[in-house]
Amino acid sequence: MVLRPRDIRGSPLRVTFLGTASASSSPTRNQSSLGLQLGGDIWLFDCGEGTVAQFHKSSLKMGNLEKVFLTHTHGDHINGLVPLMDAWSDAAVSTGKSMEIYGPLGTRAYVRSVLKYTHSMIAAPYAVHELRTLADPSGDYTELPLHRSEVPGRDIVCDEDGLWRNVFKDRTITVDAGPIHHTVACVGYVLTEAPIPGKIDQKEYIPRIKSSGDSMSLMTRIQAGERVTLKDGTVLEGPPKRPGRRIAILGDTYDASPIAPLCQDVDLLVHEATNAYLPGIDPNQKETDTVESVQAQSKAHGHSTCQVAGAFARRVGARHLILNHFSARYPDPSANERAELVMREIGRIASEEFGKEVITARDFMTYEVQMRG
Repeated sequence: MVLRPRDIRGSPLRVTFLGTASASSSPTRNQSSLGLQLGGDIWLFDCGEGTVAQFHKSSLKMGNLEKVFLTHTHGDHINGLVPLMDAWSDAAVSTGKSMEIYGPLGTRAYVRSVLKYTHSMIAAPYAVHELRTLADPSGDYTELPLHRSEVPGRDIVCDEDGLWRNVFKDRTITVDAGPIHHTVACVGYVLTEAPIPGKIDQKEYIPRIKSSGDSMSLMTRIQAGERVTLKDGTVLEGPPKRPGRRIAILGDTYDASPIAPLCQDVDLLVHEATNAYLPGIDPNQKETDTVESVQAQSKAHGHSTCQVAGAFARRVGARHLILNHFSARYPDPSANERAELVMREIGRIASEEFGKEVITARDFMTYEVQMRG
């Protein structure tokens, strides 16, 4: 598929939580979905049922959607995908856009099956790229033919360390992925922005360029950080580049250790925190529960507690941590005073492990990732 050239470096980089629930939706939380705004583009991470409605209620624009990254094929993370494609297709036809979908083995079969048996008419082109492990079978993994709007996607095989490097890469951003432990094959995605041109003081450079008789077009090269020699022999050094922003968005997991090498020093880590031990605060907490028993129960279902999330964030040196994917036991804090107290305590417990303040996500919350320096 043809990718249009773009440069989002230094542009606003925002995450908007469209769904923060675990398993099933609740009156205050939708199933999992997160929108990432890169300049004018939108990339979606997971797409649970109801994502289309959440999209329309948010500030995100369907016409700007370009990519969907799926962490795994559990229904609460994927069942909203085809309805999203239906809604997106109408806007995409008029704008000439295409969609790229990334996910683990089985994503392509899922999309084709739902489109075929629901007789869905997707008019705009799309491709499904699958992240394959070394143990996965090769080939298409589905006997169903390509949908009439489907462009053949790539089979992206992991390296010997089990990591997927350069799942997507252009001049401004790279997406890598790594496995995380859950009850089914599950991945996390790490986005790295290319180095950002440093700030330049034009008052320092313009007079020198003019006095030497050189073209002002040299300012473009200087702004990019290059060393330029003027006609009079003067050497001008461009400003050093600043490191780009880095974001890690993880799927469901009870242990994210396998992806830790990719997550080092990320600016933002989004990590699930399905359960917590909240004696005296959570009315559903059993008297026989302990920190250890709640963590063991969470692990048995493939999920993390807030302590696990905080500890992983500290381990990889994340600058900021946002907790996501909460049990139906934990409604949005706007529901009532107890709900607000519960979410505040979940954040506090995670912050004790992390060593910094922790944010607990809620539907439609937007967080902007700031540039360093």
